[in-house]
Amino acid sequence: MLLTSVILCCLGAARSPQSTEASSRRADEEPWFSPPQAERCAEAADRGLRWLAAQQAVTGAWTGHVGHKMQDDYILLDQALSVEGQQREGRGHLGVTALGGLAFLSGGHLPDRGPYAETVRRAHDYVVRCGLENGFLTDSGTRMYSHAFATLFLAEIYGMAATEPSKLALERAVNLIVDCQNQYGGWRYNPFDRETDMSVTVCQLQALRAARNIGIRVPTGTVDRALAYVRASRVEAGAARGLFYYKIYGRGAYQKASEYAINAAALTALTSAGVHDDELADPVLEFLQRGYGTLADYQPTHFYFWYGNYYAAQAFYQHGGSRCRRFFARLADDLLATQLRDGRWRNDVGPGDEFATAVACILLQMPKQYLPIFQR
Repeated sequence: MLLTSVILCCLGAARSPQSTEASSRRADEEPWFSPPQAERCAEAADRGLRWLAAQQAVTGAWTGHVGHKMQDDYILLDQALSVEGQQREGRGHLGVTALGGLAFLSGGHLPDRGPYAETVRRAHDYVVRCGLENGFLTDSGTRMYSHAFATLFLAEIYGMAATEPSKLALERAVNLIVDCQNQYGGWRYNPFDRETDMSVTVCQLQALRAARNIGIRVPTGTVDRALAYVRASRVEAGAARGLFYYKIYGRGAYQKASEYAINAAALTALTSAGVHDDELADPVLEFLQRGYGTLADYQPTHFYFWYGNYYAAQAFYQHGGSRCRRFFARLADDLLATQLRDGRWRNDVGPGDEFATAVACILLQMPKQYLPIFQR
């Protein structure tokens, strides 16, 4: 929106204020996506959903490698159950399953209607069964990332098709997030970790926001402390001024300020909380615009691409305008070009193809605006 306003100001010296205002309104009313392209995206997403549905286990789960990023690699957790073990024991990757469920919700598919009703219902039931007595949602060794995505999925599905089991599991999951917020206002890989980082913190914030939106009690202080942590992570000087650090406490503090996913996540967290400030947003959006091409060209099947653009798409969408139109057009073109013939997308470094396909379907169905994370 800021870029549109600047262009109008530069061109509008000879125009009346009324003319400029009308032009600004017309620019804001332009769709942020091309309808023909959105139709192609929906068709590609339908193929992706068919592939995902075929991969779902009878338990409702989707499998995936349980691990974490380490520089440019993805390290499997020693205590986690392998994909083969998940398949053998009827288990799954909780975070991948939650994202898979969100992919179907993004297309308007609900547990009580539509061609994928059974797929969504089984995913919901699996996630609910993964809840421990203390509210922690986990399976196969998954940690707080997956807990947050599972909480987000429960909140979105409860908002669309409320059930008592989903409400109970959701309330417990939210309470767990609230209870294990640490002294810095954030979260880390495991419940009650003393350290914190931007990536895990934003996941929890989004889950809390979604829960609060559908009437689940979330203490205001919890959100305020988390947002204060995000704001404190902003770089104040130097070449990276206006970007966000991955960590500002503990080991590795103040060492990473130019990570695509982290900056996308930080800006998404602020806009999700209603903080719309062009001075905060502009450096990040410009950084994401520059960084997208490198990511798409050199790491199109990497965890970084999928996780980073899950948040970048939300950041651009929330700020709208010509930047959003350009970003979505480029992202959509790349996703349409990289879909495999069987309907899936590849993730060679990360949880696996189920993860990539779920995220791709969520992104391609943004124009439908069924998910609240893609509503302003």
